[in-house]
Amino acid sequence: MASSRSLNGGSLPFSSQRLLALAQQLSHYKPPPCSLDDGDEQERIIEETVGKVVSQVGVQESVTPIAQNPENFKPKRAAVLICLFEGDAGDLRVILTKRSSRLTTHSGEVSLPGGKAEEGDKDDIETATREAKEEIGLDPSLVNIVTVLEPFLSKHLLRVVPVIGILTDKKAFKPTPNAAEVDEVFDAPLEMFIKDKNRTEEEREWMGEKYLLHFFEYETEKEKRKYIIWGLTAGVLIRAASLVYQQPAAFLEQNPKFKFPKIVDRNTVM
Repeated sequence: MASSRSLNGGSLPFSSQRLLALAQQLSHYKPPPCSLDDGDEQERIIEETVGKVVSQVGVQESVTPIAQNPENFKPKRAAVLICLFEGDAGDLRVILTKRSSRLTTHSGEVSLPGGKAEEGDKDDIETATREAKEEIGLDPSLVNIVTVLEPFLSKHLLRVVPVIGILTDKKAFKPTPNAAEVDEVFDAPLEMFIKDKNRTEEEREWMGEKYLLHFFEYETEKEKRKYIIWGLTAGVLIRAASLVYQQPAAFLEQNPKFKFPKIVDRNTVM
């Protein structure tokens, strides 16, 4: 059985050559450098309303006009886990959650396992895997972490780092949703996020800039349950799918041109 060492120091056997090849492919990924913009940066006071990593919009940090001095850009940090596995039909699938209907913000929305960093977390990998264990009972020892994508910036100035891991033995994972945070755990084909099928879009405007918001509708085969994946979660999965399948999305991605405060730190609210 093929095997590979994960970024978090563990080593798990891969159940197929395809997963091993994917792990090797992704391990060579290097995030693009952030682009800096010379234009005027507007100072804004923004209300913080986000609890978990859910947002109506989120874009790759490298395409945003962040402040010229990186030392002045230290927003709150979070991480999400893009946990991939090979489905019964041989397709690559990603684990998703439906947020609890009892939550006060973004209740019932689809998201990736993840959340804000805590002081004891040594890195983004630990944040993502810790949150996944707390939310859905996913033991970090079952996941090979293969790469970390570039950060996404949410509308609320939360820096969200996507961590890609491979679940080599799906049968070993028995979802145990934390009822306080998660109503359901399900999975969807990763490839759907670069296809135009079952996708709709809406043009929105924020801070005077227009952008496209993508909505993906997915229905499970057995239970016939329908889910809508959109916002930051959709944006992260579009990027991940493009990287995994090494091809761009079959639709236009139009991101807003954010204007950030001159100084952003843990105390900055949006």
